[in-house]
Amino acid sequence: MNRDEIVNEILKKESAICVGLDSDFQLLPDFLKNEKMPQFAFNKQIIDAVSDKVVACKLNTAFYESQKMAGWQEMFETAAYIKKNFPHIFLIADAKRSDIGNTCLQYAEAFFSHFDAVTVTPYLGKDSILPFVSKTEKWTILVALTSNIGAEELQLQRLETQEFVFERVLQNTKNIVSDSETRLMYVVGATKSEYLEKVRNIIPNHFLLIPGIGAQGGDWESTIRLGKTKNDIGLLLNISRDIIFSSKDKNFAEMARKKTTFWQEKMKPLLFNP
Repeated sequence: MNRDEIVNEILKKESAICVGLDSDFQLLPDFLKNEKMPQFAFNKQIIDAVSDKVVACKLNTAFYESQKMAGWQEMFETAAYIKKNFPHIFLIADAKRSDIGNTCLQYAEAFFSHFDAVTVTPYLGKDSILPFVSKTEKWTILVALTSNIGAEELQLQRLETQEFVFERVLQNTKNIVSDSETRLMYVVGATKSEYLEKVRNIIPNHFLLIPGIGAQGGDWESTIRLGKTKNDIGLLLNISRDIIFSSKDKNFAEMARKKTTFWQEKMKPLLFNP
């Protein structure tokens, strides 16, 4: 999907929600655990229920990789189902991959064959990013400032210039390709919303993928006020557990839809009013 297509979905649905399919097997409703493909069965019902209210889906690959070969199959079955039935939903592999160049090229091949985008850790430098951005029809999402407490140990350390490490990462990568605003996004956690002004001073127009809303308690109001762009919103607001695990009963998909609607209506005034 290109940037215009993502923006069109945001405006059409009046939503910037990205639903995180962090489908931890242990947290699935018990009646699904005996299914041949329990994670896929769960994901299918969730996406069927919320597809008209979300603009993106993010699959955290760890929850599938932990289930060994079966988990990989369920992840790719989920991706294929979304692409076939809901092709206008932006599909993200939250894999946080990084390595030397030839290894990253293999990661890129693995994930871009199924997804529109993949998250990449940029702290190994530009040579670990270039294999991903070489795929010109896909999006690379660089992990800049994360929502966890440990972000303070490196990302929020100051350099001799007094800039934060994450600011240097933004500066060093924002022009890694000439058209980076149309195929490079950044992860900035909602629990670090107080740094969004600094982020937007460096990358005023890039899309941001924002985790940390919902169960992690991120400040979504400040995130929207400080993070949205003037013309096309420029945000994908990820909510995972607070939506997908709204219920463990047979009505789990219905409850996921209700929670998605709750967040959509709550965010709409800040997102779409001047």
